[in-house]
Amino acid sequence: MAKSTPATLALEKAKVAFKLHEYDYDPNAERIGMQAAEALGIDPARLLKTLMAKAGNDVVCVLAPSDREVNLKRLASAAGAKSAAMMGAADAERITGYHVGGISPFGQKKRARAFIDQSALQFPTILCNGGRRGLQVELAPADLVRVLNATAADIC
Repeated sequence: MAKSTPATLALEKAKVAFKLHEYDYDPNAERIGMQAAEALGIDPARLLKTLMAKAGNDVVCVLAPSDREVNLKRLASAAGAKSAAMMGAADAERITGYHVGGISPFGQKKRARAFIDQSALQFPTILCNGGRRGLQVELAPADLVRVLNATAADIC
C-alpha cells in the first residue's frame, strides 16, 4: 500500500472503506483529471477533480467529473453567493496543504464547504485525489458526501 497521506488518514479515522489506485502522474498533462482517468482506465465521469474556489467571501471545495467544466454561476447559486471564482494555484495549495495535482477534498489544512456535482452520485463508486500526485482513492459517493458534509448540486 502507498504511504499514508492526510487524506487517507482522514478516511481511516472516519471509518470509510476505500481503495487506493496509483498511476504515473504527468506534470505536463493539459487536464490532470483526464490524464488520471486515462492512466487508470476509468470513465472520466467517475473520476472527480478537486478544485478550490471562492463563493462570495467563502473558500469552497468543488468536486466535479474530470470530463466536465464547473459553471461558476451554478456554483455561486448552490453556495448562496452572488458570484464564484476559481482560486489560483498558490492560494489553493496554501489553504489545503496539498500541491496542485495532489489536492484531495479530505484532510485539508482548513476545512472548506464542499460541493459535488450531482451527476457523480449515480455511480456505485467514484474516485478522487488521495492527497498526492499519482494517487486516487475509490469510495462510495455517499461516504464522500457524509465525511465532507458535501452539498450535491448541478454545478457543471
